[in-house]
Amino acid sequence: MSLKAIIVDDERLARAELRKLLQSYPEIDVVDEAANAEEGVDKIENQNPDIIFLDIQMPGKTGFDLLGDLEKTPHVIFTTAYDEYALKAFEVNALDYLLKPIEPKRLADAVHKLQYEISKERIGINGANRGPLTEADQVFVKDGERCWFVKLSEIRLFESVGNYAKVFFATNKPLILKSLNSLEERLDDRVFFRANRKHIINLRWIEKIEPYFNGGLLVELKGGEKIEVSRRQTVKFKEMMSF
Repeated sequence: MSLKAIIVDDERLARAELRKLLQSYPEIDVVDEAANAEEGVDKIENQNPDIIFLDIQMPGKTGFDLLGDLEKTPHVIFTTAYDEYALKAFEVNALDYLLKPIEPKRLADAVHKLQYEISKERIGINGANRGPLTEADQVFVKDGERCWFVKLSEIRLFESVGNYAKVFFATNKPLILKSLNSLEERLDDRVFFRANRKHIINLRWIEKIEPYFNGGLLVELKGGEKIEVSRRQTVKFKEMMSF
C-alpha cells in the first residue's frame, strides 16, 4: 500500500527531521512540503495526498484554518510543540497527534493507525469512487472554536440558512459558509438528494416516508427531522427510491 504524504510546517528543520523519520516507512511517499497554510492548501488540492502531517501554529493562518479552506480533507496527523492543542485536535477527530520533538515510537503508532484506517476504507469503497465527493470522504467543519472531521456518510441533512448551510451529524448542527447549490454540485447525487429549496437529505438516513399534501412527500430521518420533498422533486425521488 503506497500512501502519498505532504508535510506542512513553517520550520524548515522540523520538516527535514520528519522527512528523515519517515524514511523508515517506504510505503509513505512524501510528495511535497509547504511552509504555510496558503501554500499547503494549493499543494493539497493539487496532489490529493492520503495523509498530511500538519503543524498547528504557523505565522498567518493556523493548521485549523488550513483545514477549513480544504474542500475535502485527507487524513491528518498534527505535529506541534504545544500540547494544549491536544484536546482540540482529538475533538476534531484527527488521526493522531505528535508532540515535537517527534519520538520514533509515537510516529510508528501513528503510521500503524493510518494504515489500519486506509485499509478499512479501501476495502469498503473499492470501485465506488465516481463523484468528486464520496460517502467515505471526510470534510472539516469549523464553527467558532469547535471543529470536527466528519465522514459524509455520517451527515444526514444540510439545511440552507442564508449564505450558510447547517450540517446535521450526531447531535451537532454547526454552520458552514457554503450555499446549498454549491454543496449539491459537489455531493454524490446517488446518496444526497435535494428534497426542496432549503434541504439536501442523505437517502441512507431515511427512517420513513409518507404522503404529504399537494402531492409531495414527508420524509422522516433517523435523527428525528421531518423534511418535505417538494412536489417537483417527488417524481425524481420516487424514481430513485424505485417506488
